[in-house]
Amino acid sequence: MLPYVALTAAMLLWASSFIALKLVFAIYDPIAVLFARMVIATCCLLPLLRARGHWKYRRGDWRWLLAMGLAEPCLYFLFEAQALLKTSASQASVITATLPLLCSLGAMLFLKETMSLRAWGGLLLSFAGVVWLTATGTADASAPDPLLGNLLEFIAMLCASGYVLIAKRLSSRYSALALTGVQTVLGSVWFGAALATPWAAWPVHYPLGPSLWVLYLGACITLGAYGLYTWGVSKVPVARASAYINLIPVFTVALASLFLGERLNGGQWLACALVFGGVLAGQWRSGKT
Repeated sequence: MLPYVALTAAMLLWASSFIALKLVFAIYDPIAVLFARMVIATCCLLPLLRARGHWKYRRGDWRWLLAMGLAEPCLYFLFEAQALLKTSASQASVITATLPLLCSLGAMLFLKETMSLRAWGGLLLSFAGVVWLTATGTADASAPDPLLGNLLEFIAMLCASGYVLIAKRLSSRYSALALTGVQTVLGSVWFGAALATPWAAWPVHYPLGPSLWVLYLGACITLGAYGLYTWGVSKVPVARASAYINLIPVFTVALASLFLGERLNGGQWLACALVFGGVLAGQWRSGKT
């Protein structure tokens, strides 16, 4: 049961990250937050990696390791950060429910796995729900441009599906700790370079509350969630592990209501039901295997 407990804990941590990012992005530049998050996670990982000994690199794997880090955290965080500036945490989290089906589609295209007609139907139904969710969203303080924000979050999910598939490939040769370390180091370099551009700004003031949230994002979310999920996905099939992503919207909507005062309207709740219905239909076969 430990892999499933780890996957559930990872989903709760990831859900809380939507809340933390919405709060922190209101104070700090998103690029500065993401850079600090990666550096904090790397500093937390170094002692652990040293204690666990050296990991043996396999020749030629640099391409896969680089691709994994580029997919997530680099591009994924970049698109999600911009998405959360435009849409609400609740709406963004619902988009994450498409990840299991995107992973199944990616497995079909790149791993030669087959997709049933039920899976294709679920994929189309889920996408229809995402479109409906976006169309019924109205601009407000927490979601000034939900159309663009939800689109950016969906692009982030495409990046995340690439990460899941590559991590599954590499998990047979490298530990979850080593793969998480590669991600945080590449993320530090990526966002450090982005911070040096004219489009980003390092903060001048450091309020205690937002600073603690950044520390939480780096130490608990980046290290804890990615470590737990990477370890979990190495122990169970990709389709079954990715299905746990469906817990993120459930946790996030509850947390967003509690901490941010966000509410979904009637049309958006129906759209959420369509997204989850498509996901359940698409995962029905995987849940039986």
